[in-house]
Amino acid sequence: MTGSMESFLAEPRVATLTTLRPDGSPHVVAVRFTWDGGMARVLTVAASRKARNLVRGGRAALCQVDGFRWVTLEGTATVSDDPRRVAEAARRYLRRYGSPPPAPPGRVVIEIAVDRTMTLNT
Repeated sequence: MTGSMESFLAEPRVATLTTLRPDGSPHVVAVRFTWDGGMARVLTVAASRKARNLVRGGRAALCQVDGFRWVTLEGTATVSDDPRRVAEAARRYLRRYGSPPPAPPGRVVIEIAVDRTMTLNT
């Protein structure tokens, strides 16, 4: 990954998260996320469609866009309710966005081990 891609991903923007429903159709939602150079994290609740799609295992893609600049991060995703992993994701979220994330009951973290990136104009 280039330095310009890392700089772009350091901007506190919203991204789209794509997962696959049980019927194979894409589920795409806007999310806030964190990135540490190999792992992307998204906080959500266990009952959300995105989390339910990934509990079965599989891959996910995050795409951060700004006009005609974008970076897509793809990888194997897991869902965890481990309090330490959720707390680490919340700590990173606070640092990135400058405010604490929502803390609803049933909060989990989606962790995407990124193994493929695509980019345009970054």
